[in-house]
Amino acid sequence: MPPPKDVVKIAIQMVGAIPQLIELQQTKPLASVLKDVCDAWSLPNAERYALQYADGRQTYITESNRGEIKNGSILRLTTSPDQEAERLYSGIQSNNSDVKTDSLKKLASLSQDVTFAQEFINRNGLKQIFYIVEEGNDTGEMLAHTLKAFMELMEHDFVSWETLSAAFIKKIVSYVNMNVVDASVQQLSLSILENMVPTSRLLFELVRKEVTLDRLLTHLQVTNAQLQLKAMALLIALLLAATDAERRDMMDYLREKNIRQFIHKNIIHSSEPLGDEMAHYLYVLQSVSLNLCERRMRTSMDPYSQEQRELLQSLRQTAFESESEASASNFSTERRRSLCAKEFRKLGFVNNSNPAEDLRRAPPGLLALDNMVYFSRHTPNAYSRFVLENSSREDKHECPFARSSIQLTLILCEILHVGEPCSETAQAFYPMFFGQDHFFEELFCICIQLVNKTWKEMRATQEDFDKVLQVVREQITRTLSLKPTSLELFKTRVNALNYSEILKLRQTERLHQEETLAVPVLELRERLKPELLELIRQQRLLHLCEGTLFRKISSRRRQDKLWYCRLSPNHKVLHYGDVEEGVHSPPIESLPEKIPVADMKMLLVGKECPHTKEKSSGKQNKDVLELAFSIVYDVEEYCLNFIAPTRYEFCLWTDGLNVLLGKEMTSERTQTDLDVLLSMELKLRLLDLENISIPDTPPPIPKPPSNLNFCYDFRHAEQ
Repeated sequence: MPPPKDVVKIAIQMVGAIPQLIELQQTKPLASVLKDVCDAWSLPNAERYALQYADGRQTYITESNRGEIKNGSILRLTTSPDQEAERLYSGIQSNNSDVKTDSLKKLASLSQDVTFAQEFINRNGLKQIFYIVEEGNDTGEMLAHTLKAFMELMEHDFVSWETLSAAFIKKIVSYVNMNVVDASVQQLSLSILENMVPTSRLLFELVRKEVTLDRLLTHLQVTNAQLQLKAMALLIALLLAATDAERRDMMDYLREKNIRQFIHKNIIHSSEPLGDEMAHYLYVLQSVSLNLCERRMRTSMDPYSQEQRELLQSLRQTAFESESEASASNFSTERRRSLCAKEFRKLGFVNNSNPAEDLRRAPPGLLALDNMVYFSRHTPNAYSRFVLENSSREDKHECPFARSSIQLTLILCEILHVGEPCSETAQAFYPMFFGQDHFFEELFCICIQLVNKTWKEMRATQEDFDKVLQVVREQITRTLSLKPTSLELFKTRVNALNYSEILKLRQTERLHQEETLAVPVLELRERLKPELLELIRQQRLLHLCEGTLFRKISSRRRQDKLWYCRLSPNHKVLHYGDVEEGVHSPPIESLPEKIPVADMKMLLVGKECPHTKEKSSGKQNKDVLELAFSIVYDVEEYCLNFIAPTRYEFCLWTDGLNVLLGKEMTSERTQTDLDVLLSMELKLRLLDLENISIPDTPPPIPKPPSNLNFCYDFRHAEQ
């Protein structure tokens, strides 16, 4: 007979004693359980003790979390949180430096537990930590433990960051600004400031004033990857908390200091592999930089603006100055206006009499004008060749420069997500972005020449304008997907992907689609599907057995804490637990928490997940919703919440969990993988039928013969 659901069998350890094996009744008060355990070991004062997990994060057992205890859990009898908090509070005030250092080290470890943290903070423990930092001169191990403890205590959100004293903040800033100080102290100081910046405008201004961009750039140039990462994290926090004007000033200053070239050389192309955290920060830096174009992109041209009219006129003058300016002075006003309209028509403006009207659409707004002016000023030969080559044609095959530029600017904004909020988890940055100042403008210069080249290859007319720009969009997106490391490499590859290559790619895709639509082939596909779906199921389960590193994300910031989850080789238990940075594939024995697959009830995704309901529904969290999933398990319906690192991992994990639950795999990746496998299998099966048309219906079965005399009777032969 199975044990009741409210009873769990556990082991309890104590140093120097034989472990107890007990049946824990979850309905029994925890104080009574502790009394029984202490009585078994003849320990007085049971109220001074507490139970704690023996492995993993060693969390204290309380009435609120006791429901998470599973059969087979190993607990340890230890000093109660209030007693431990009292002891450590006294220890960190000790005059003996060894006692003080050991107490701070233990404090940093125990402060991860919310129960202990509450007890320590209730004793005004943070005030003592402030005192150690503000009055102490130590910059070594003791200070590192102090700052670590402070960080862990603040993680629980019992105390607001805004309550920190100016003296404490200045001391933290001084560690960042010191040249000779322990690297771990600087890393923790940078993390503290990073947490501080988003919480209030006042703290942002204080940190921005005290920690200069030059100082952060100095930290980015060190060889210590962790220090480099923390400096980048603080830089990103400052950029995200700044106003648009402040952000623009900061980015201008960073551009002057050649931060892009430094990142391109020393971070992207360093000997060390790029971690997920740094990849995310580089993505955010790229996104913030590109979003500086948003204001111009969303601003329509003002026909009454002298500055904007002069920019527009400069396009005409650069292209036609030699042929018209000398004689225009002798013409009447009406004649000059007619000449200007003719030249704007040659430039490719639709409203040649009032070209400002073409730039009233926003987006791309004034950004299109900026790009055209940049192209004309920085590559004048290419600009003149483009305009003059097309304005002198009389065969209706001229490529309109202005109209193409406006549409191309819009395409680039869509591809590069200009004006969209930064994702909280994305890591997709373009390495070539950091190898070039004025990246957007330089990319435009390459792509507008690509438009002209593709236009000629297609022998297009004005009616084909949309078709040409569709091909150009495809050329750009296909090339960007290859992640070229420099604009030169992008230019080489995008020009190699000419119109004939695009046609070949499209034809291949179309032929593949057509050959797979024949009725016999569709029947074959259906027969192959079950076998291939089983192959995909096995791959998903194998991926779950290998495991994945997940990141804990709070509403306040992108946290450094990581945890790992993997499926046991027999597919019966999910193991999970916290891991340190840099651990990529921990052994299954090191993951203390477990969920039997038999206890799993259902899978929740997106908005259904409990950890996404707590978040706001703003655009910032849209990407988190797309990566969130939860496992509901046990009779009490507890939830294990996940935020997948990528959409790919989300698909593999949700598919694998659905397989374990005996349900269909529903992710888009399943369909993609199935299509690829079906395509490969069909091609192998149809190799012998190349260039043979497959009939839609099977050939007719011939009529039976009139007699069967042609059959040989073996029986007569045997006789």
